[in-house]
Amino acid sequence: MHPLIAATRSLSNAVDALSFADPVAYVYNPLDYAWPAHEQYLRRFGIDRDAPRSLLVGMNPGPFGMAQTGVPFGAVTAVRDWLGLDRNGQNPIEIGTPHATHPKRPVLGFDSTREEVSGRRLWGWARDEFTEPDRFFDRFFVTNYCPLLFLHETGRNLTPDKLSPDERASLFSICDHGLESIVNAISVDRVIGVGTFAEKAAQRIFGDQLPIARILHPSPASPAANRGWAQVARQQLVDIGAL
Repeated sequence: MHPLIAATRSLSNAVDALSFADPVAYVYNPLDYAWPAHEQYLRRFGIDRDAPRSLLVGMNPGPFGMAQTGVPFGAVTAVRDWLGLDRNGQNPIEIGTPHATHPKRPVLGFDSTREEVSGRRLWGWARDEFTEPDRFFDRFFVTNYCPLLFLHETGRNLTPDKLSPDERASLFSICDHGLESIVNAISVDRVIGVGTFAEKAAQRIFGDQLPIARILHPSPASPAANRGWAQVARQQLVDIGAL
């Protein structure tokens, strides 16, 4: 088993052993129910790249992104039409469902008609900049710091930083080790947080072992991102030497 796949499975198993109290009502782990798609992503784009790459790190899955497709920032059309990860050869990849699913946040896999705006922006920029997926993945790889999606009883998304202090400590300890294992499994020359949370996590984990940087998060909640995320992020990548 390739070290990247082993590290990802280990991370998934470790977070599965955790439990969470209110306000968390539902926890989705796409590394479990969407593993066939994520494994395809790792095998096609994560391993067997010769040159060191920049690692783009997001916070955790979104309900209409990785929660549906198993791919970080995984807007359905980008994962299906550009990355081509809805099939393994001639066989369609089936996405399962979490152990417990919020009725307002069903997992429909590649049949989902809602898309994560952040994912559409990130992968749309990658397509426009590099044209072909392999050209992008020769320079970058994309992962999430935390593999879990947390939902409130209302269906509202809860980010990991909103967990209780004890829950954060247990989760972050596992995710710190997971990100370190992923970096050790592939050739990485810098870690780039997609947003402040991921940048701070990388600084905590790696210190001065690797260059750490940040680009603007493509969330629609960010006014700056809504004014032209792709142009801002591209310039930031140029400024830090990743482009």
